[in-house]
Order: sequence, then structure tokens, then C-alpha cells
Amino acid sequence: MKLTRPLTAAFTGIALLSTTAACAQTQILPAPVADTKAPAETVEMAAKVTSNGPALWKVADEDTTIYLFGTVHALPDDVDWYKGEIKTALDESSVLVTEIDMTDEVTAQMAQLVGQMAMLPQGTTLRSLLNEEQTTIYEEALGKLGAPAAALDPLEPWFASLAMSQIAFQRAGITGENGTETVLEAIVGESKEREALETVEFQLGIFDNLPQDAQIKYLIDAAAEIDGIAAELQKIIDDWAVGDVEGVAALLNEAFEQDPALAEALLYQRNSNWAEWIETRMAEPGTVFMAVGAGHLIGENSVQDYLVERGIQSARVQ
Repeated sequence: MKLTRPLTAAFTGIALLSTTAACAQTQILPAPVADTKAPAETVEMAAKVTSNGPALWKVADEDTTIYLFGTVHALPDDVDWYKGEIKTALDESSVLVTEIDMTDEVTAQMAQLVGQMAMLPQGTTLRSLLNEEQTTIYEEALGKLGAPAAALDPLEPWFASLAMSQIAFQRAGITGENGTETVLEAIVGESKEREALETVEFQLGIFDNLPQDAQIKYLIDAAAEIDGIAAELQKIIDDWAVGDVEGVAALLNEAFEQDPALAEALLYQRNSNWAEWIETRMAEPGTVFMAVGAGHLIGENSVQDYLVERGIQSARVQ
């Protein structure tokens, strides 16, 4: 199974993309209607979800513990993940660390940032950037989603691909409202201290700074596979939900081997930055629950790999 780049984003820590893509979709498109017929692949794989739970690691010394939990930014509503060691770890922690500040105040600013960073200049349309073959693939994908051909014309290619993928996910019942960060936010509320690893501008900039030809390839890859993209995501979610890190890692490694530059920007450099953050935080006593995209904690050049380079060991606890 080929893992498209919009799917890698769901697992490699672009936490705000589900929110911002959904925001743009709401402004431009009618609300998607959930499919009544789930793909056969989704039905088959759902039976694999057991009570094992997603993977959880911890780093600890004599007075500091940092739990590392790999999140998924969009989920169906029937994945029972908040239990066992995950629940215990969050209960024990006094600080919740996420990729970005996801408080209501910051979320309210996202639409403005989308307008600044994800919209094409006036007089330029998305389809004007595509050749004839690309336009055909793209318009056919929008038609399958029940959207008019001009629906995403104001958007830059990278953001249009994310918005289009979000529509496909929502039609299959996989939504950001069920994503792990959203659930954690609701659970924690104001009961714990909060820290963020990155800013909204930084995360949007990872994609916004891609060359235009790379953005268009991103878009056409998603469009070409729009029929099966939700079923593919469901399969990965099923592996994540039972803690099968090897299964998810194999898919991520294969995807990023095809695009080393994106892997460096989206995954490896950020993993190195976060390992440095953990090393610094270990000097401060306390217990911390760190929730980042699952792809950062598995596969090659994971956060844990960069911690080893700094002489810091981690242990899997679930």
C-alpha cells in the first residue's frame, strides 16, 4: 500500500492541519455528508482493534519523568484509546506538552493565518497552475467528493490537498473532533500546566515553503488516490490502536524514502529539535505528558533515536 503524503501528515505531527483544513473547507465547500457505505477494507480492519492500546514510552531519571505518547490527529468515534497506561500517565503528569498551543484563543487565529499563508494571489487560481493531465485527475477527485471543480481554486496546492483529504476522511467518519489532541484538551482543560513545542506559523510554513512543483505533486498524489485514502488511513489507525509500531513504521519509512527533503523538514529535523527539548526539560523535576504525532516516535530517526545520540534512554511502557 502506498502511503500518500496527506496520510503521513496525520501521523507525523502537523497537529493544526486537521483544524485549519477543516476551517477552509467550511468556508468554501458545503458540509460533507458521511458515507452510509463504509469501504470494505475499513470494515475488515476494524475487527483488529483490541484492548492493547496505542504505544507509550517514558524517559526518566531520579526526579523527572517524561511520557511520550504518539497521537493521531483524526480518528473515527469508536477507537477506545484513553485507558490503561495512557490514562495513568496523564493523571500522574502536572504538565501537558503538545506540538502547538491548541487553546481556544490560538485556534481562533488559525483562519486569519490560513488567509495569509494558504491562499493564492488574486488573479491566480489553483487549476491555472496545473497541466491538462493534472487538471483531469484533480477535477475527477473533486467530483467524487461531490465538490464543484472550482471549489478549491483560491487555495495554494499544498493546502488544497489537505482540505480535499479532510473531506474524504470526514465522509468516512474520521474527524479531527475525535483526534487524540482534541480529546486530551477536553480532559485536561485548565487542570494542568501547558507547554507547546512549535508555533502555528511554523507548522503551516513546513508546507507553505515547499516549491510549487512539490506542492502540485502533493495535490495530484492525493487526488489520484482519493477513492481509497480514507480506507488506507483506517488501516494505519488500526495498527496504531493496538500498538503495532512496526506496521506503521514500515509504511512511513517507505513513504519518506520517496521524498527525502520532505522527510527532513516534516520529520527528522523536528525529531532532533524535540529530543533537545526533552534533554533540557530533564533538568527540571516533575512529570510531563508529551503528546506528538505518532510518526515521530516510530521508524527511522525517531525522537528516541535522537535521544540515544544524547545518551538518554527511553522505555516502552505500553
